[in-house]
Amino acid sequence: MTDSNHSSGMRTGFIVFAILAILSAIEFTLAIFFNVWQLIALVALMKAGLVVYYYMHIYRLFEPDESDHHESYAYKLATNRIGLWLFLLSDFFIFGGLLLSRVNLLALTRPELNQALGLAVSVVLIFSSVFAYFGETYMQQGNRKRFLMCYSATITLGILFLIGVVGVEWRIAPFGPADGVTGAIFYVMTGFHAFHVLTGVIFLIIVLRNGLRGLYSPEKHWAVEASAVYWHFVDVVWFFFYPALYLIGTAVK
Repeated sequence: MTDSNHSSGMRTGFIVFAILAILSAIEFTLAIFFNVWQLIALVALMKAGLVVYYYMHIYRLFEPDESDHHESYAYKLATNRIGLWLFLLSDFFIFGGLLLSRVNLLALTRPELNQALGLAVSVVLIFSSVFAYFGETYMQQGNRKRFLMCYSATITLGILFLIGVVGVEWRIAPFGPADGVTGAIFYVMTGFHAFHVLTGVIFLIIVLRNGLRGLYSPEKHWAVEASAVYWHFVDVVWFFFYPALYLIGTAVK
């Protein structure tokens, strides 16, 4: 990657982060003062679209494969990308089913949860995706030191998110997993998502360890790209789970 392309990539990352921050503030304001679920859902879609296109690089699926040799790295990279996105698509249907269950069972009601904590863990997850994006960008440039720093930050923020949701929110929620539909929906949705965050953290740790061993280069770093895309996917899912659990509808105990 040339210096100009690298600068452009970093600038794009900052711009997308700024837009995500603004949209998150708008989303929170709409929920607290107006409670218009249609607009909140639209904001969530906009945030997800930004991350999928710019951070997850979905457009790379449509890049032409210039190699006819099935043993070449370029060919394997193209097929690996397709395989990863097919896996994410299958996982999306599970998350989508949970989201539809929440809508069907709770309608325009939601659990009474700690709004400040919900916003805080959401911000933490957005920051983690930004660092994952920067880490991948630095590896493309060949800056191994900054890649390691960014991935270390992503892992730390991922752990903080888990602590916030599982370690704090689960303990202070005014209901348990067996307390009716509200409790069941909340713990299933956050638990399933937290499991994916945990697997993402483990994935990032493995990639970080391999990075410390010098196993990646600007030309060959598929594991870095895959781990970043998976992490962004976890973030995208939370873009919908967060408003569904914390923002949309009337709070009920």
